[in-house]
Amino acid sequence: MTFMPPLRSNMPPLTDEGSSQPLNLDSTLAALTLHQFQVESTCNGRELAQRFEQQPTIPGVIVTTQGQFCGMISRSRWLEFLLRPGGMEMAMMQPIAVLHSYARRSSLILPHTMPILAAAQRALRRDRDQQAEPIVVQFDAQTFRLLDVHELNIAHWLLRGIEMQVRCERMQMQMIQIEKMANLGRLVDGVAHEILDPVGFIWGNLTHVSSYAEQLLQLIQAYEEGQPKEAIAQLREAIELDYLREDLPRSIASIKTGADRLKILAASLQNFCHVDQVYPKPADLHECLDSILLLLKSRLSGTIHVIKNYSHLPPVTCYAGQLSQVFTNILVNTIELLLNQAVQRDVATMLSSSALLPDPPQITITTQVLCLGCDRSTISNQRWVSIRIANNGVPLTPNQYQQILDSFSIEQRSLKETSLALSYQIVTAKHAGQLKLNDRGTEFEILLPLT
Repeated sequence: MTFMPPLRSNMPPLTDEGSSQPLNLDSTLAALTLHQFQVESTCNGRELAQRFEQQPTIPGVIVTTQGQFCGMISRSRWLEFLLRPGGMEMAMMQPIAVLHSYARRSSLILPHTMPILAAAQRALRRDRDQQAEPIVVQFDAQTFRLLDVHELNIAHWLLRGIEMQVRCERMQMQMIQIEKMANLGRLVDGVAHEILDPVGFIWGNLTHVSSYAEQLLQLIQAYEEGQPKEAIAQLREAIELDYLREDLPRSIASIKTGADRLKILAASLQNFCHVDQVYPKPADLHECLDSILLLLKSRLSGTIHVIKNYSHLPPVTCYAGQLSQVFTNILVNTIELLLNQAVQRDVATMLSSSALLPDPPQITITTQVLCLGCDRSTISNQRWVSIRIANNGVPLTPNQYQQILDSFSIEQRSLKETSLALSYQIVTAKHAGQLKLNDRGTEFEILLPLT
């Protein structure tokens, strides 16, 4: 703000509306509405009363002596003078200096560069009888403005709301990352086996490829030295050149296959640990699902069969990392449920020889594009992407089913943040979608809007 000379008694009060930019956590007092009303201490109270009557929003007046700041009189203190016995006559006829001497109190003077949050804390630490007093905002040695404390309180609570929202979002992101790392810790053993398998046959084939390369170099050297045909023929027979021609391409193809598997596994881990950007981006949900299934392969193979009924899906604008966490939470929950039920079935089968053999555990993942709420009277209808993760396990009891539904509520999430509750929040709050629990708990359905 540019410097302005102090107001004389014949100049009207001015109001600076502050910055037009939205407030943020770093906003200072200069961004708020400030009032410029200064009078010389030699002026009488009648003129001050006229100014207060003409400007009902002015919270007070800055008193100066020969242009130098000497104090402040608030509107509330001025009214107190008027209500005292004989105060009307004294307030109207006496100079401002006399009135200021009666109301002499230490004013809270803050620099215009002070953040609003810090200024509000300073204002709240004042004595009780000064809580409603305006705040003097200083720009330089001769430029002062008045700030209504109510204006400061409104800005303070607005910024506290923003601060709380930022904290909640940061806490949610931390919980997502903590849940990711917890799931990753449970998957480390399986991932290690997935890594060791391709590394094992890459290493084994590299031994053969190294031997074949050495033998071929010996044969080339024999040709370069011009050795007799009989010696070259013996060398060809010794290295089994015909077999080498057949086995070398197979060994190289095996190495390539192992390297491709490692590349896919590394990409899956990278997607799983990915931290989302500020804005959502188009993503292939089938690729996300396949990456999670690859990480969970050690827990699925030999026990649980996965059926994928993938339909054609367009790229979905979303936070891919957070949606991967949702898929992981649901699949891990489903796998643990099926494994526990499989153990119970095995025990029941062993105890009862006449019991029927249970069906093998199975997870079915179905994706499709839906048009919900279609109406012939409307030309455009909202399209949704549906991802259903179902299992053939025993349905949940009514009590278990209700517990999961209750965990989706805000009250229950504040008490205990479960992985499914966190998934519900990601789908509904971050993606404006829906997370449903169908068929008595044997199917999770995720609905995401297509923009």
